[in-house]
Amino acid sequence: MQREAFFDNAKWILIFFVVFGHTIQPFVEKHDSIYVLYQWIYTFHMPAFIFLAGYFAKPSGSKGYVWKLTKKLLIPYLIFQSIYTIYYFLIGKQDWLHTPFEPHWSLWFLISLLCWHIMLYWFYRLPKHLALLITVQLGLLVGYIDIIGHSFSLSRTFVFFPFFLLGYWFGPEQLKWLRKKKVRAFSLVVLGISAAAITIAPRFSTSWFLGSKSYLEMGMPEWGGFIRLGIYVISILMMFSVLAWMPRKEGVWTKYGTNTLYVYLLHGFFIHFFREFEVFQLQSTLDMVVLITVAAMITWGLSSQPIKNLASPLIEWKDKNHHKWRKKVRTVKEYRI
Repeated sequence: MQREAFFDNAKWILIFFVVFGHTIQPFVEKHDSIYVLYQWIYTFHMPAFIFLAGYFAKPSGSKGYVWKLTKKLLIPYLIFQSIYTIYYFLIGKQDWLHTPFEPHWSLWFLISLLCWHIMLYWFYRLPKHLALLITVQLGLLVGYIDIIGHSFSLSRTFVFFPFFLLGYWFGPEQLKWLRKKKVRAFSLVVLGISAAAITIAPRFSTSWFLGSKSYLEMGMPEWGGFIRLGIYVISILMMFSVLAWMPRKEGVWTKYGTNTLYVYLLHGFFIHFFREFEVFQLQSTLDMVVLITVAAMITWGLSSQPIKNLASPLIEWKDKNHHKWRKKVRTVKEYRI
C-alpha cells in the first residue's frame, strides 16, 4: 500500500512539537510567553498523535494479533524502562527508581497504546455514538478515583482512549472534510482564540492536558469532571484545526515521519540531560531560536536512517534482533577504533 504524505507529514510535525514542548518546559514558570506556547501545544499534540494511531488500528482480537502487539509494544517498554532507570541514576536525577510498571516519563504511551488496541476489539462492535459516549464517560469518571495514576498508565489509558476510538472511526472520506476552505478558515480562528484564551485566563496546571492525575490531586475533587469535559472539547477542536493545516504534498521531512517512534523513545536522553545540567538559558530572542533549532535537530537526527539502523533491534522487536544489534554495536566499536 502506498503511503500517504499527509500522515507522515503530520506525524513528523507533531513529534517536533512533542520534542519542542519538552525542551521549553523548564522555562514555563519564568516566562509568560513560554507558558502560553507550552499550554497551546499541549492542547493538541498528544490527542492528534493518538487520533492518528487509532486511524490505522485494526480491531483484531485473535491470540496471534494480541501476542504480536505485546512483543511490539511491551518488550520495548521493558527495555527502555530499564535503560532510562540506569540513565537517570547516572545523571543524578532524583526520581530515578521506578517500579517496572510505573512508566518513566513518556514511556506511558507504549502501555496505553497496547491497552487501546485490546479495548478496541470490544468497543468497535458498538454503535459509533454509543461507543464514544461510553469512552468519554470513562475518561471523566476515572478522574474521581484517587488511587489511579501513573501505575500501568491506567489514568491516561482511559482519558485518551476517546481520541484513539475517534481516529479509528474516521476514514478517508471524513478526512477530506478537513481540506475544505471553510474548515481551514475556521481552524485558524480556533487556533487564535485558544492562544488568546490561554494568555488572558489565569494560569492553570498542564496536568489537565496530561490526564495522569486525579481531580483531587489537581485541587478540583468535585468539579474536575466538568473541567475535563471542557478539555475534551478544546482538544478535539484544536486537534482537527492543526490537522487541517498539515501539508498534503511530499516534502523533505515526509520520509522521516515513518520513524517518529524512535524520536519519541530516544529524545528523553537529550531532554533530561539538558534539564539536569541546565545546559540552556532563555534570556533573549536568540536563545529561543537556539531552542527551536535544537528541538528540530533532535527530531531530525533521531528520525534519520542511521539511528533507525542502530536502534531498531530495541524498538522494533523481533526474535533475532538482539543478535543483529550486537553485530551493529561491534561494527560501531570497530569504526571508532
